[in-house]
Amino acid sequence: MDTANLWTWIVSGLCVILVGIAKAGFAGGIGVIATPLLSLVMSPTQAAAILLPLLCGCDAVSIYFYRRVFAVRSLKELLPGSALGIALGALTIAYFQGKPEVAEKSLKMLIGWISILFVIYQVGRAWIQEELERYHPKGWHGWLLGGSAGFTSALAHAGGPPVAMYLLPQHLDRRLFVGTTVWLFAAINAMKLVPYWWLGLFPKENLEMSFFLMPLVPVGVGLGVWMNRAMNEMVFSRIVYTLLFLTGIQLITGWNPVAMVRGWLG
Repeated sequence: MDTANLWTWIVSGLCVILVGIAKAGFAGGIGVIATPLLSLVMSPTQAAAILLPLLCGCDAVSIYFYRRVFAVRSLKELLPGSALGIALGALTIAYFQGKPEVAEKSLKMLIGWISILFVIYQVGRAWIQEELERYHPKGWHGWLLGGSAGFTSALAHAGGPPVAMYLLPQHLDRRLFVGTTVWLFAAINAMKLVPYWWLGLFPKENLEMSFFLMPLVPVGVGLGVWMNRAMNEMVFSRIVYTLLFLTGIQLITGWNPVAMVRGWLG
């Protein structure tokens, strides 16, 4: 196996383990780093396509544990906008596919900005949550924030902040909040399968890579369960969000340390 291909598998495995850790409930938002980080070693569309079946597998397990726990009204208000956001995200990808000379660079920049905005949200989350105490969501807000979640999820599997901004002011108990989020993103990920297939993002090589990476999902989940007991979540989150911020800068500017290290390795 050549060095470049080996490095791709190493980064891919790391991304899947991070997704598993997040699905175990440890530092929940860290799974968002997977698509940006994987985009450093392959095209953003290939990264998103490889991760989607893995996310769907995680969703199937999560739904089992929250099969009767969800806020029906919130889902009804978020899902229609999410579907529209996914459609807009798919059309954005299709637009760039028609411009191959700028597609990869433009999508990497877009995912880079999503990454940086996510980190900014996490840094200011305490202030945002305080402000949200005075916010009373209306039905159309669900369409707007659901649309934002669907769009960013279609591009980078990163729809968490808009959903949190809509659900937090409703003061759901923790289990109901988590269950509603689990069901919403299970639906969003399932809906994304159709446009991803339509866009031709599931060639044999992508599906094979997803298949071979699937065993790492329970490894990540198990690691996340252990980390919940043994590790400081704040320290780990800060490390991952710092890495996500730097990854976002790299995707925007084109400076790629992975390529630099790969050059050192020959």
